Amino acid sequence: MPHDDLQSDFDALAPGASDGTRRGALRLMLGAGYAAAAAPLMAQDAIRTPADGLVAGEVHIDAPQGFKLPAYRAAPAGRKDLPVVLVIQEIFGVHEYIADTCRRLAHAGYLAIAPELFARQGDPMEYGELARLMSELVAKVPDTQVLADLDACLRWAGSNGGDTAKAAITGFCWGGRITWLYAAHGPVKAGVAWYGRLVGKQDDMTPRNPIDVAAQLKAPVLGLYGGDDSGIPLDTVEKMKAALAKGTPAARASEFVVYPEAPHAFHADYRASFRKQPAEDGWKRMLEWFKRHGVR
Repeated sequence: MPHDDLQSDFDALAPGASDGTRRGALRLMLGAGYAAAAAPLMAQDAIRTPADGLVAGEVHIDAPQGFKLPAYRAAPAGRKDLPVVLVIQEIFGVHEYIADTCRRLAHAGYLAIAPELFARQGDPMEYGELARLMSELVAKVPDTQVLADLDACLRWAGSNGGDTAKAAITGFCWGGRITWLYAAHGPVKAGVAWYGRLVGKQDDMTPRNPIDVAAQLKAPVLGLYGGDDSGIPLDTVEKMKAALAKGTPAARASEFVVYPEAPHAFHADYRASFRKQPAEDGWKRMLEWFKRHGVR
């Protein structure tokens, strides 16, 4: 996806606001649940899911090295032994759109947890420029740290009303890539990756890409991709399919759905890239995928 488009999306989190104002407002939303005061921060057609009947808000999870990992969680109030969904952020962090996604999943009967996976390195809301966000924060977050933090989230879920034998993961953009990696690493039964990058550079922080672990998947993944995504060429989807076909039973059970005219981030309802039909269809397919693979 072109950087100027991503910059516009970043600005759309709080049009006209300073970095500090944006960060404060988003933190307020996460701590207090959905509020009318949040409306100016959102696109006009952004989905706004109430927290009625839910327990929702920020928690802190015991993570490696004694770190208290902040996370947003939402779950049906008064229920136990809930299936668990890890919700993985975009590069912009755990803001209102990600929190709302958790509430939607909670209303569907899940304990949804969205950890702030950049928290050790910094806060994405403190960056007003995409280039700085990518080079000074995102590029410094190692995959090994992310996977270990997700393990910690599952442990927390098991002690806080979740049934970790029925766990899944879903993620968007940056989080879509992490979804593939965690399906090869962690104890989940299913994954749904929304337009996550499949190939790319390798370095100490990101030593492997989804295509490198495709054959080792422990859980089947449903990939939801846009045919008009300028940042993820369709030939990489075809390469991923070929790699999956040579792998474990979970790898071979993985599937792709490509929406021909959808751009990158077609599920992100606060962005101009939002496309209602593929977003709704993808959401329906995600819930069906979880149910098919025992996460319900």
